[in-house]
Amino acid sequence: MTERPIARALLSVSDKTGLIDFARALAERKVALVSTGGTAKAIAEAGLKVEDVASLTGFPEMMDGRVKTLHPMVHGGLLAIRGDAGHEASMAERGIAPIDLLVVNLYPFEATLARDASFDDMIENIDVGGPAMIRGASKNHAYVTVVVEPADYAAVIDAMDAHGGATTPDLRRRLAAKAFSRTAAYDAAIGTWLSGEAGEATPTFRALGGTLAQALRYGENPHQSAAFYRTSERRPGVATARQLQGKELSYNNINDTDAAYELVAEFDPARAAACVIVKHANPCGVAEGATLGEAYERALACDPVSAFGGIVALNRTLDADSARKIVEIFTEVIIAPGADDDAREIVAAKKNLRLLVAGGLPDPRAPGLAIRTVAGGFLAQTRDSAVIDDVELKVVTRRGPSERELADLRFAFRVAKHVKSNAIVYARDGATVGIGAGQMSRVDSARIAAQKAAAAAETAGLAEPLTVGSVVASDAFFPFADGLDAAIEAGATAVIQPGGSMRDADVIARADEAGLAMVFTGVRHFRH
Repeated sequence: MTERPIARALLSVSDKTGLIDFARALAERKVALVSTGGTAKAIAEAGLKVEDVASLTGFPEMMDGRVKTLHPMVHGGLLAIRGDAGHEASMAERGIAPIDLLVVNLYPFEATLARDASFDDMIENIDVGGPAMIRGASKNHAYVTVVVEPADYAAVIDAMDAHGGATTPDLRRRLAAKAFSRTAAYDAAIGTWLSGEAGEATPTFRALGGTLAQALRYGENPHQSAAFYRTSERRPGVATARQLQGKELSYNNINDTDAAYELVAEFDPARAAACVIVKHANPCGVAEGATLGEAYERALACDPVSAFGGIVALNRTLDADSARKIVEIFTEVIIAPGADDDAREIVAAKKNLRLLVAGGLPDPRAPGLAIRTVAGGFLAQTRDSAVIDDVELKVVTRRGPSERELADLRFAFRVAKHVKSNAIVYARDGATVGIGAGQMSRVDSARIAAQKAAAAAETAGLAEPLTVGSVVASDAFFPFADGLDAAIEAGATAVIQPGGSMRDADVIARADEAGLAMVFTGVRHFRH
């Protein structure tokens, strides 16, 4: 490939950001402008000469604009191989002039999806002619420059100025790669939406697409490259949050912040303030309180050692009292639905502390997809949208839980949903007092959670661990009674678990023997 001059450009955009300045810059460089509909009107109103595509094709826009650029006069100009005798003969015979620059951004399908538009509106915002032109120009990038977003206007003008009105092969190839990726992401959003509308849980083809939100310094480790992409899903959280201050988020920050905010969203802010502290994608403390400050102090007390350098998520607007308490120890990120002015001023004194406001909480019941890569493919499953408040609990022991125990059982199971399996959570009075995560055996998780509770009690100068008199939640059934024995030794008085083990009867008998109340949920919350 060689440098290719731009003599003729076709512009057809829905996003008119920077359009007039770019069109004027092209015109000043003697580029002939061709355009469509509203784009042509905007260019003409700016006093620039522009040929409407209808005069080029000999056909007016028709069918409410569905058909306007799907014509050989357009696609021939984009796809013709320059210097090829056959192609040039066809162009001469049909009066087709080459198009050297294509500027197209697509109908705003993703934005329409975000505002919950009607089915008919969604269909009308599926672009057909735009992707067809983009793909044609990108295929022929040896000769044609293609631009799909205003951010690249300056690069084209700079290249033309540096190369006598031409663009370089490297620039055209880079822009073509971006263009193909753009149409792929666009089609992925359409395919995902339409599959959902059609009730297709497992479509034959599953496409993933996203837009670069941030190039990251590195991934989980410094030798891994990484980037953060946003999808068309508008779920409140780290992807939609506005960062008010602090260093750039890292890969691990984003992952942990997402985990923290998804968990804190399980707690209704109308009922109580809630705080979640996450470290390495697992909660190390969760609590409710009358205020955010109280909830934070109670969450911190669960495991103050692990909380150092953690992520703090809140279910209400960050206020001055909670901000003062949070900044007392090293914290990586605070995320909340909002932050008042006093809280922002307090956090601002810690210049490296990231403060994110998400504008709302994600709905734990909302449907969605969870994706994980494996060698040669990926796994796709629906989001775990089961909520303990919607579950009918079954009492399986002779003693049923008291009102206080029942409230704590629901609290503990709500947390266990977001702890890596095998997960054991001890809770008391609306706060976690011991969490065991990610162990290969459930009994080890139960013991580790109790050990952490004992260590926290010693640090706080308590006479006994807060697991004494607590309740315990297990994300899956106890396969043997030994896991329950560990909870009994820790002082738990009530248990919540899914049930479903071949040895349920043995586990229930052991609970009865120890005087524990036990309830089954029938819902498992594995999290790997």
